[in-house]
This record gives sequence, structure tokens and C-alpha cells, in this order.
Amino acid sequence: MGVLNVTTDSFFDGGKYVTHAAMLAHAEKMLTEGADFIDVGGYSSRPGADDIPMEEERNRVVTAVAMISKHFPGAIVAVDTFRSAVAQAAIDAGASMINDISAGNLDLEMLETISRLKIPYIVMHMRGDPRTMSTLTQYAHVVKEVIDFFHEKTFALRQLEVNDIIIDPGFGFSKTLAQNFELLHNLDKFSIVGPPILVGLSRKSMIWKTLDVTPADALIGTTALNAIALLKGANILRVHDVKEAREVVKLFTSLQVNVST
Repeated sequence: MGVLNVTTDSFFDGGKYVTHAAMLAHAEKMLTEGADFIDVGGYSSRPGADDIPMEEERNRVVTAVAMISKHFPGAIVAVDTFRSAVAQAAIDAGASMINDISAGNLDLEMLETISRLKIPYIVMHMRGDPRTMSTLTQYAHVVKEVIDFFHEKTFALRQLEVNDIIIDPGFGFSKTLAQNFELLHNLDKFSIVGPPILVGLSRKSMIWKTLDVTPADALIGTTALNAIALLKGANILRVHDVKEAREVVKLFTSLQVNVST
């Protein structure tokens, strides 16, 4: 899953893809490099990010989705939003699925909207919102509590006849560095929930703070942790750098084939 942030303040690539030409060029680059999905985001969810009006997020997202759908009609476009009105507008513009950092907790109409639209839904674990999440990292047992969260959310979604669910542990969202690594170490345990597992580790602080580098220098670390995530059972890698992630997937697949034979 290739990331296309059409924001001005995302932690790694904010401001890079705000013109129509830049959006299309980056979408084409990621698709050419082998992205299976394009994940469009119009609202920065980095820690401490400013809130923006719903209309501004909707306009950003709809513009990007409509252009991608027109120029690359075979592309599968997800939209990263926690607002049901943005989700509805994105689907109307040509998106195929919704990626919600709040799992419906920041907009109580989101789950009903997903049910009505009959679309795949990515459910991420987070406490609070991007402005408060860094203060909400107190867990008795982080792995168990995140798994319990997914059991509850998937049950609620099944009751609404939402069947195409993907879970995302939410690395970097309301977790300390140590908790992020504990979740990654125990990622295989998340298979008990049932749905496919999406992992978003790309250039996050658990990498660049540990290595004492910047997000711009965190590609090698990202590649290393993506490989570990695949070994631990991840089904989808959400990344800024598609080519390198594709190479990891190809090597991992070759390993699996040769081991099985």
C-alpha cells in the first residue's frame, strides 16, 4: 500500500504532493513500482498535528481520488480518514476502501457509513486523537489490550454486516517506542483476531529515534522492520517507498516458496 499524503504537514512528506501534477506523478510512480493500493490522506495524523476543517480535508481527498481514478482507472484507492462525510465523498469520487485511524471512535457515524457502503474497512488501534495520543500510553499489557480492542471492533462490525475488515495495530499511535517494538515482536499473535493484518512502520519514530537519524534517513530501518513484520504474519505493508517494499516482499515470497518445497 503506497502512501499519498496530499497534506501540507505530514511528518515525512507533507507539502510534496499538493499540486495536481505532483499527486498524479507520485501515484503513477508508486503504481509502476508495484503498489497494490494507493492510500490517499488529506489530514495529517502525526503526533500533535493541527486539526483542519472537514471541508478542507474533503476537498483535498476528493480532488486526489478523482484524478487518480480518471488517469489510472484500474487503481485501487483507499482513503485515510476518520470522518464519515469524507469517507462518503471519497467513495463517490472513486475510492474503494476506507482506512480509519480511529476505528470509528472519532465519528460515531463511521461504522454505519461503512456498513451502508459495503466497502472494505481498515481498523486501526489508537487512543485519543493525534493531539492527545502521545499522553495515552498507559497499558497493563499492551499486546493483550490491542488484541482485545480488535476483537470488540470486529464483533461490532460483523453485527453491522461489514465483512471485509483489515486490522492495523497502529504503530506510533498512543504507544511508546518500547510498546511499538513489543507489538512488532508479538505481531504473530494478532492472527487470532482473524482479518488480514496491515502494518504501517514506514519511516516512523520507532525507527529514526532508535537509530538516532531523521525520517529522511530511515529507509534502511524501515526495510528491516518490514521484513520482520512479514515474518511475523503481516499481510499488507503501508509504505512511502514502494520499490523497496516490493523487493522485501519478493525476497520474503521466495523464502517461503523454497522453505515449503
